[in-house]
Amino acid sequence: MGFRLPGIGKATFTGSQVSSKAVNTPKGYLAVYVGEKMKRFVIPTSYLKQTSFQELLILAEEEFGYKHPTGGLTIPCGEEEFLEITSRLN
Repeated sequence: MGFRLPGIGKATFTGSQVSSKAVNTPKGYLAVYVGEKMKRFVIPTSYLKQTSFQELLILAEEEFGYKHPTGGLTIPCGEEEFLEITSRLN
């Protein structure tokens, strides 16, 4: 499965389903799973420093602890909400 990164600071959708195969994530980026369908997004690790993204991480910790259903970091919010938050992190 391939993907293109249109620019730093934007979340990039990389697939419609969570794959059972390992998918490479470029250095400096992090894969997260969002929404009911657990869509995979690749985001810059710089987002981890942002207050609004840290709030999402707190929600993820409260809901899942350290055991996420996808085996990767799962963010407990809708896709639209996630895209709205990450679009402001440029």
